[in-house]
Amino acid sequence: MRFFVLGNGTKPGVRAEAERLRPLLRPFGEIVAFDLDQRLDLASLEADLAFVLGGDGAILRAARQMGYRQVPVLGINLGKLGFLADLSLDEVEPRLQHLARGDYRITNHLMFECVYQAAGAEPRTLLGLNDVVIETGPPFHMVEYEVEAGGEALLRSAGDGLILSTPVGSTAHNLAAGGPVVGQELCAFAITPLCPHTLTTRPLVESADKVYTIRLIQGQNAWLVIDGQEQLPLTPADGVIVRRAPVAFRLVKVAGHSYYQTLRDKLRWGTSPVFRTEPPPAGRRNND
Repeated sequence: MRFFVLGNGTKPGVRAEAERLRPLLRPFGEIVAFDLDQRLDLASLEADLAFVLGGDGAILRAARQMGYRQVPVLGINLGKLGFLADLSLDEVEPRLQHLARGDYRITNHLMFECVYQAAGAEPRTLLGLNDVVIETGPPFHMVEYEVEAGGEALLRSAGDGLILSTPVGSTAHNLAAGGPVVGQELCAFAITPLCPHTLTTRPLVESADKVYTIRLIQGQNAWLVIDGQEQLPLTPADGVIVRRAPVAFRLVKVAGHSYYQTLRDKLRWGTSPVFRTEPPPAGRRNND
């Protein structure tokens, strides 16, 4: 087999764990890219499996590095939460023989293209996995914006901005902003206004087969943020188009680790509240 070993080498423990992984992979194949500086153009290389060390941010970066030639990713969590990178290296090591035999499942996930058209400049197309965010910048006044989907007016609002997220990104900034959790293998976008100045605007889930156009209407400039990692200035004269990418992110899933199990373990989703079991203090009634 051919492997990528990737990660953010500036994060604590990543370089040490990557060096520990290197000899473990040698009996099973060749490491064709060992990149902890996140600089290689991986789209020009071929591999069967990518080991990404760090947190979910490292996986987002790796997905964008691989561009339009996506390699199945196995995330090794050295970060905090880890929705995509949910295994430790100690958990991966005994599974290497199975991985080398192809004894794993691959799930395919929606990616997007964001076309950024700055006034007077050539359009730029940015590939992403998590989300496109329009957010206010200094002096942090409200921004007014509108969204079209498939040529039809979908939303016009004012507030702190807007999140358009994939299902993978729905458990990130979108979730923190009160947006919906979307099943990771669905082909849909979650559209979540940030602090809308209205009582009627609510998050929306819509098809990823539509093309979305986002425009600032007037007033303050803002920022366009891709996957929390690429920031571009945005003015009312600029345009943003978001559409489904022609490639999918490919995530390796091993036995015993499922999406909903991760939601329960990491965010306590869908679990019962913890009730008090100890007896009430002396002199108090049970219904106090």
